[in-house]
Amino acid sequence: MRTTILAVVAIFILAASPLPARAADCATLANTMLPNTALTTAESVPAGRFMPPYGRAIDKLPAFCRVAGVIRPTSDSDIRFEVWLPASDWNGKFLSVGNGGFAGSINYFALADDLRRGYATAATDTGHQGNAEDASWAYRHPEKVVDFGYRGLHLTAENAKALIRAFYSNPAQHSYFDSCSDGGREALMEAQRFPADFDGILAGAPANFWTHLLANALAMIQSMYGKDPAAYIPSTKLPAIQAAALAACDARDGVKDGVISDPLRCHFDTSVLLCKGADAPNCLTTPQLSTLNKLYSGAQDAHGKQIFPGYIPGAEDGPGGWAPWITGAAPGKASGPAYAENYFRYMVFQDPTWNPLTANVDAAEAAADEKTSAMLNSTDPDLGRFSSRGGKLILYHGWNDPAISPLNSISYYQSVVAKMGQKDVDHFVRLYMVPGMQHCFPGPGPNSFGQTGHATAQGKPYGVFNALEEWVEKGTAPGSIVATKYLDDDPSKGVQTTRPLCPYPQIARYKGAGDTNDAANFSCQAR
Repeated sequence: MRTTILAVVAIFILAASPLPARAADCATLANTMLPNTALTTAESVPAGRFMPPYGRAIDKLPAFCRVAGVIRPTSDSDIRFEVWLPASDWNGKFLSVGNGGFAGSINYFALADDLRRGYATAATDTGHQGNAEDASWAYRHPEKVVDFGYRGLHLTAENAKALIRAFYSNPAQHSYFDSCSDGGREALMEAQRFPADFDGILAGAPANFWTHLLANALAMIQSMYGKDPAAYIPSTKLPAIQAAALAACDARDGVKDGVISDPLRCHFDTSVLLCKGADAPNCLTTPQLSTLNKLYSGAQDAHGKQIFPGYIPGAEDGPGGWAPWITGAAPGKASGPAYAENYFRYMVFQDPTWNPLTANVDAAEAAADEKTSAMLNSTDPDLGRFSSRGGKLILYHGWNDPAISPLNSISYYQSVVAKMGQKDVDHFVRLYMVPGMQHCFPGPGPNSFGQTGHATAQGKPYGVFNALEEWVEKGTAPGSIVATKYLDDDPSKGVQTTRPLCPYPQIARYKGAGDTNDAANFSCQAR
């Protein structure tokens, strides 16, 4: 009798467990019928080096099945995508790659990173090819704007799942999405519009209020140099601005470490930067000081209504700071102005001659909302459909992001709480604000915590992503996550600092004893 019971139990366990995936012949996937899709490549790629269609060679890859194709849901659509499937040691999961800026390319290095970690993975150019700052492809192509806004990623996810099922004779046990910036916008679009696409979503620095983000950039262009050339702040003055901000607020958390840990309590009097005599690199003129205050406060329309929140003081300098995004090498020579100009010219006004220096900001904002918000904004706070099917969402944002104000992520999180209630939101959403991190990764603070493949040094290597998986698969809600600052942001050079990231609105506070570079000596506490 006991032997019979054990045999029955063993059969039940085997039936309930995922069966080992037995991969089909990769070439046969070329015959897979997918809606509005032409498959152009289905090839087995041996382990080692792979040369993608563009970009540099990628080394140290496991063997995989590479499928590429084009999706054409409309006569003006041309959505290119790739799906990479591990030839062996598949972990049974699907992890999708997102995009940055205006997209326009497939991120082969992100595909490679996912593949090395055992995931089946997919990526798309969202329907056009070009530089991430260029939107000229959208000129008189409204369907391509839809493809970029939401359709390209969604259809790629559907195709990837079908190809996974065909290759392994089993569906993916769980599906995940991990991306930042425009990828964060895509992430929230998926949760809001296509809640069945992914079980777990990791959304970094989301550009989800796209129309107002770029209306704010337009207002900043005019503040910096559109009306008064003397108001422009050259990048050579950023070190002085950062030093003054840190002098005012760095030590308020009890640790002087070059990072403002609780920026919401930072009251930085910018007037200390006013030049007492002649203009110099270590001070600001009166017009420049006015510009700085507008950058911190964010733009307002003619009626005093906030268009978009401002930036946070403390990490204006450095390679990931304000120079590449805001101030540039000269007026207009930064990414923020480039995005704004391209967006309004080619997506909103369909006018290549449109001039950001003479535009009416209120009119531009209204036109952007009317013409593109439905396609590009992912600001809907009702995540009920995503929650009801067990979806989990983790947001994160660097406190010193110079591309997208971190206050925007807090605003979105708070809108979800207002819509659904804190108790319900706690079941499926977390927000982590990252001190000293700029856009998605760089910055002076601990900036590696498992986002987009950046491993951390303590705990599970892909901390925040591992936490997302455990939340989805085991029901274990995430708490603090260890973030790591490596020397020169290079893991091979060793660890400089670790620090806990706390679920918002908690912050990490020093316990008062022990090495301030060790996360173990900090705890998450209420603000």
